[in-house]
Amino acid sequence: MKSVIAILSLLYLSSDVSAFAPASFSRTATSTTSALRSTVDDKTEVREYFNTEGFNRWNKIYSESDDVNSVQLDIRTGHDQTIQKILNWISADGDIAGKTVCDCGCGVGSLAIPLAQMGAKISASDISDSMANEAARRAKELGIDAKFYTSDLESVTGKYNTVTCVDVAIHYPTEKMSEMITHLCSLAEERVIISFAPKTWYYVFLKKIGELFPGPSKTTRAYLHEESAVRDALAKAGFEVAREEMTATNFYFSRLLEAKRV
Repeated sequence: MKSVIAILSLLYLSSDVSAFAPASFSRTATSTTSALRSTVDDKTEVREYFNTEGFNRWNKIYSESDDVNSVQLDIRTGHDQTIQKILNWISADGDIAGKTVCDCGCGVGSLAIPLAQMGAKISASDISDSMANEAARRAKELGIDAKFYTSDLESVTGKYNTVTCVDVAIHYPTEKMSEMITHLCSLAEERVIISFAPKTWYYVFLKKIGELFPGPSKTTRAYLHEESAVRDALAKAGFEVAREEMTATNFYFSRLLEAKRV
């Protein structure tokens, strides 16, 4: 489930422009109801979307298909850059072979598959059956031995040398983000690698522009996160940021942090 950190593009992409900013979130009278609904419905919306039309759309983006528009191609480029930055870190360390990696929200295997090719022991999950099955299919086609299965992030268990969660946080509301990071850290023996859409005035502005273009269908909400809150959650879980990167194309914005247990 690569819940891409393409802020404006997620809002703009195809017909799903308005899906990430329901009007209820801007109405004071219903703010409490909206918050409760968010915690209950976000997971369901993400699962349903990425098992149906979302899978068809993002599977093309995360492939070499020519059947993409310019915005989707830009998102593909940005996502590929984020994945490559992670692979560069791990390659520079030179010690991934034989290590265990848990990739939460693995999507179609964009990160898990190359890590397996580098010798890592992969356990990768996604909330979407369609995404996890596609990742498994791609791995099998390449003769790669890796475990792909369907699970929401909160239900993932075990202990792993490295835990990765790339372009997933955009589906987590602010009040759930710290809890999500704490759970990821509880799975990691050595490090956590996480990306998120940074909440800055500029990206908030882009997101609001996207909300001006209503579309006929509903997908999922998109959430931006303050970097200070992400770092604080990592620190409280006993992790310290060791490396960081930023990927920004025209329609894709992703802050990438590697945090190691201290």
